[in-house]
Amino acid sequence: MLRNTFAIAWKETKIYFSTPGAYVIATVFLALTGYFFVQSIDTALPEASLRKWALDSTQVFILWAPVLTMRLLAEEQKLGTLELLMTAPIRDTEIIIGKYLAAFLVLAFTLVLSLFYVILLFWFGDPDPGPILVTYLGLFLYGALALSVGMVASSLSPNQIVSAVLSFGVLLLLTLIGEAAPRTEGVAAIVLNQFSLDHQFENFARGILDSQSVVYFVVLTVLLLFLASRSLESRRWR
Repeated sequence: MLRNTFAIAWKETKIYFSTPGAYVIATVFLALTGYFFVQSIDTALPEASLRKWALDSTQVFILWAPVLTMRLLAEEQKLGTLELLMTAPIRDTEIIIGKYLAAFLVLAFTLVLSLFYVILLFWFGDPDPGPILVTYLGLFLYGALALSVGMVASSLSPNQIVSAVLSFGVLLLLTLIGEAAPRTEGVAAIVLNQFSLDHQFENFARGILDSQSVVYFVVLTVLLLFLASRSLESRRWR
């Protein structure tokens, strides 16, 4: 299983980095987050932390993840190569995880480049490294979840634009759902907050490692990858 998964991941990673795609996506991400970093320190009393920068940067994932994942399965469906891949002795789970790992490597590559902002923070200030590590853990988890949403969307349509719009809509809903919580009461408010991406990420941005939020991101990511696998499997019966 691991050999097939890594083979697919390696193939997709080479596609990402042998074309301008990964570099353009990373550049756009760094440009936007760089602007947010300047905004976060351009105050009378700048914080020696990444709290505001991280909260603003997560919004980039709403557009970034759909663009990164839209071609992974949609393109193969359109070209007809997905059927060939599915007739090979490869499990649907291996296809999903392999392609997901390739996208996650681009995510990791981009976030590692963003450590430049951390270096600047240490150069001009004296931040506590602990909260910064927690914040980056949160960014990885947030990005991983956003990519899994994109994988499900890409498995549902052979059209890359439709896939991107669908994943964008879901991520936007998960982001804005927390805005409705203050307008409700009781159980409804609690449920809306628990499913809100921003609410779950807030503690990470503050440098607080909350096990409940970790579980939220991990479980939802695994569940979405499982749904993508089932979506792919259903094609065998069409």
